[in-house]
Formats: sequence, C-alpha cells, structure tokens
Amino acid sequence: MDCQSLVGKDFGKAHVMETEDVTGPITLASSDAFTPGHGITTATPFCRVRAVIKPTADSDIHMEAWLPPPSAWNGKYQSIGNGGFAGIIVYRPMAWALESGYAVSSTDAGHSGEMSDSSWIYGHPEKVVDLGWRAVHETAVASKALVAVYYGRSPAHSYFNGCSSGGREGLMEAQRFPTDYDGIVAGAPANYWVQAQTATIGYIQYISAAPGNWLSGEKLSLVNKASLAACHGAEGVLDDPGHCKFDPATLLCKKGQTEACLTQPEVVAMKLLYKDLYDAKGKIVYPGLSPGDEAFWAWSFGPAENRGTGSVSAPFAIGLYQAMVFQNPNWDFRSFQLERDLPIGLASDNIKAVSAENPDLSAFKAAGGRLLHYHGYNDPGIPARASILYYNSVLEKMGGVGAVDSFYRLFLGTGMRHCGMGPGPNALGGTFALQSPSRDPDHDLIAALAHWVEDGVAPNQITATKYADDDPAKGIAAQRPWCAYPKVAYYIGQGARNKASSYACSLPKQ
Repeated sequence: MDCQSLVGKDFGKAHVMETEDVTGPITLASSDAFTPGHGITTATPFCRVRAVIKPTADSDIHMEAWLPPPSAWNGKYQSIGNGGFAGIIVYRPMAWALESGYAVSSTDAGHSGEMSDSSWIYGHPEKVVDLGWRAVHETAVASKALVAVYYGRSPAHSYFNGCSSGGREGLMEAQRFPTDYDGIVAGAPANYWVQAQTATIGYIQYISAAPGNWLSGEKLSLVNKASLAACHGAEGVLDDPGHCKFDPATLLCKKGQTEACLTQPEVVAMKLLYKDLYDAKGKIVYPGLSPGDEAFWAWSFGPAENRGTGSVSAPFAIGLYQAMVFQNPNWDFRSFQLERDLPIGLASDNIKAVSAENPDLSAFKAAGGRLLHYHGYNDPGIPARASILYYNSVLEKMGGVGAVDSFYRLFLGTGMRHCGMGPGPNALGGTFALQSPSRDPDHDLIAALAHWVEDGVAPNQITATKYADDDPAKGIAAQRPWCAYPKVAYYIGQGARNKASSYACSLPKQ
C-alpha cells in the first residue's frame, strides 16, 4: 500500500493522523534517556506513520510506526519500550530496528511529558492504565494490522525490546498479553514500582536527615576502591558482584583518623544502600544495590550538591508516591512510614495498573514465547538483584529451572549500569545494551532472541563489548561474556583480562 494512502485509516483502535515518505537521511530529536541530545540520524528510507489511539474518553495514546520499503523489510515487526514515566516516543532504538530491516513502532504510553514528569497523573486513572499496560498492547495490535495492510502480509515474527520502564512493559506483555509477541527483550525492568520507590524513600530519608549522612564523591571513590579490592575486582570490574561480601565498616575511621576513612553515619548510609529491605514480618520488600561501582552512586542519591546533574532516583520516588499513591503534590517524603504507607501503595489501583510482578508465565510459555531478560549489576537505579528476585519467583511458581529454561533466561552484566554504559563491557552490538544493527546473535540481544525464536537455539552466553571512551569508532577496549543465570563468567586464570576468551561460564563459587 502507498504510504500516503494510509492517512485517515484505522488499524485496530489506532487512527492514522499523518504519514511522511522519508526518502533521504533524517535527524530526529527526542528528550528520552536513550537518544543523544543532538538527535539520531538514519539514512534508511521509510514510511513514517503517526497515529492516535483513544480506547477511553480520557485516553490520548500517540504512536509512531516506521515501515521500511518492501524490498528492505525483513518480514518482522519490533516494538520499542519506554523509560521512566514515559511521555516520549523513543527514537534511537527505533532507528536501530529500522536499519536492521524491521517494521518498528513505539508509543508515548498515553501522555506527553518528560520521563521524570508525574504531574499528568493527578485525576487521570485511565491514563495510568494506559501507561501501565494498555498503550503498549494497543500499539502492538495496531502496528501488526498496519504492517499486514502495508506489505500485504502479516509479520512472520513480532518482538518487543525495552529497558527500565520498557523492561517492565515487556514483562507486562508476557503476563497479560502472551500472544502479542513471539519474543521479548526485557532489560532492567522496573516491575516492582512501589517497592523500588519505597526503598529509595528510605535511603533519602536517612541521607537528608543530617548533612553528614551522605558521602562526598571522594568518599564514594574510596568505598568503590575498597569493594573492588575486597572482592578481587580487576580493571574496575567485579567478576561476581552477587557474591561479594564487602563490609563498608572496614573503612570506619579509627580514633584520631580523619582522612581516607568513613564516619559512622557514612558507614550507616552505605550499609543502608547494600542492605535488602524487609517488612516487620520478615518478608523482603526490595533488594539492595550490589557493590563494585559506588563512585557512580551519586547519580542516584545524596543531597543535590553531591548528586550531580544526572541524579534521578529521589525525584522519581517522591513523584510516584505523591501522584500515584497519595494523589497529593504536597506529600512530604519525610513523613513516610514503611509499615503504614507501603500497604497503602500496594493496594492502590494506580500501582496495580503499572506493576508487573505476576510470576505465572505459563500462558506465554504455552504460546511459544521466549523471554530474554537482562540487567547490569552496576545499575544504581534498579538493583540487579530485583531481576533475580523476579526470576526466582517464576521458578518457584512454574516448577523450577527445568520448566522455565526452555523459554526464559536471565543475563546479568557485571560492570554495566542502567540499560548500558559503565566501567565494564556493556554494549550488546552497539553503544547501548538495547539493540543495534549488528544482527549477530553472539553479540546482539534482539538477534539472539530471534535466533532462539526462529531457529530454536537458546542463548547460553552473549558477548558484551566495552568501546574505548564508549565510542564504537575508537575500537574495542574489552569484551566479556554474559552467562545465563545462575552461571557467572569467571576469569580462567590466563589470557588478557579484556578478552572474552579469558572467561568461562560456571556456577557461582561459594
């Protein structure tokens, strides 16, 4: 079908507002966390479709679909997830998918705003449902219908690819709509939304209580160096952060010592960040952070003058409790009490709409779906152990590894931060872990997922890359395999530490 002839037509619940036949290089700007400030440029021609979906009177879901020419189409469809509170269509991974030959779409999840903005939530419960699950599902239905009409045939396979809130969206799709996608890449999923922000509220309550309760950048670097030394880190990366038993109390200042040590309040702050959060009944609420990259924790925590311009966790946590839980923009995080307020959050209809905690993936498995779940151990925003928590809940629900391994695998990247970057190998075929057009299943998440779905070859390990100065144009600085959990990539004792061949996947060393 001709690109322009799509205007005014309906596909699923989506109404096409406008189209653009892009024939030459185009640069697209987006303020999402995955697209650089200068925008993303693609030279691949495509039919750009903008549509709106209004499943309720208060819904206003915007989506874009990019359709390569029939001669360049690989016969498949890919959907791209969001980040934070969404509000933006994410262009960079859309361009990667397009350049790999996919018909690709993404949505703003039902509202317009920055990813950290929660102000739109007040008085709009249907928009929260759109954010939680409806927008991504309806975009999938509409996109596949659009693809079928434009190319004259349905996509042979459909994939979802998201990280952070996009990872949550991927898990939500597997849980609620198991036939939407043949395969899902879910990275660093924010699936325990209220629990995660509860833990953050606890951190910032302590950190903000007194000026000496947080660490300077110099002190964080001191802790970082000590944790690497305690757990045999090499070149700034731990082999196995999950089994590192570093205790920051070893840095407590001795009598008369004032430098290169931690005060008692600083030790408490660090222990609070490492420690799992439990309720009064002894049930885990949310896991703590893993050691190995403490110098970067200013990105998420601490007073404004110490956090740096990239800090995100505190305003996100406060915004979620203000807007989603209490619907009160004047709610003060200092008033928070775990045993009183967490149950209120868990019972909130808004939180129920966005949480993706259900461990029963039996319908997704029965539909032939495949789930590739990944998380960076150095993630300061969403602890990697939250992904382990969810993975283990699926094992418990569905009968153990033997019942799960055939369709669901978890990969943990040591040295990788939130959705990419970090001191260790963190790029899966491109600059970020999300995906890029490498099309190599040994190095690329979507390619590995497609190889699993289409050829029946399950990934046992995927090789991550660290580029010099995080710039692919400057060449490869290091590579390391990521192993299917619970296996860990350990250095074999010989060979260069920056070579993937110097590591082997094995069960954790106790």
